[in-house]
Amino acid sequence: MKKTVFITACVFGMLAVVFGAFGAHGLKNLVDADAVTTFETGVRYQMFHAFFLFILGLMPDNYIKSRKPIYICTVIGVILFSFSIYILALNDLVHFDFKIFGIITPIGGLFLIAAWALLGFGILKSKILK
Repeated sequence: MKKTVFITACVFGMLAVVFGAFGAHGLKNLVDADAVTTFETGVRYQMFHAFFLFILGLMPDNYIKSRKPIYICTVIGVILFSFSIYILALNDLVHFDFKIFGIITPIGGLFLIAAWALLGFGILKSKILK
C-alpha cells in the first residue's frame, strides 16, 4: 500500500508541476485572468495533496491504521476537485459548456476534507502518540 501511495504522490506532484507550468506560460494567452487564477487554485490543491500523500506514506503503520480509506478519499478528492477546476477554467476554449460539472468541485472538496479528518482521527486514536 505504501508504494502505491508514494507513486500516486509522485504522479500528482509531477502533474501539478506540468499543469502549473502550462498555467503560468501557456494559459495566460488563451483565457482571461480569472480563469488562470481558478486553474492555479486547482494546481495548488493538487500539489498540497501530493505532499499529503507523501506524509501519509511516511507514517509508520502503528501510527495510522486507516491508510487505505485516507488514500482513496485523497485520490477521489484530487480528481474531482482539481481536475474539475481545470476543466472549468478551460471552458471558454471548447464549444461544450462544462459549467454543468461545477457541482463536482465541492464533492471533491468534501473527499479532501474527509481524508484530513480520517488522518486526524487516526492520529487521535493512536496509542503511540500521546
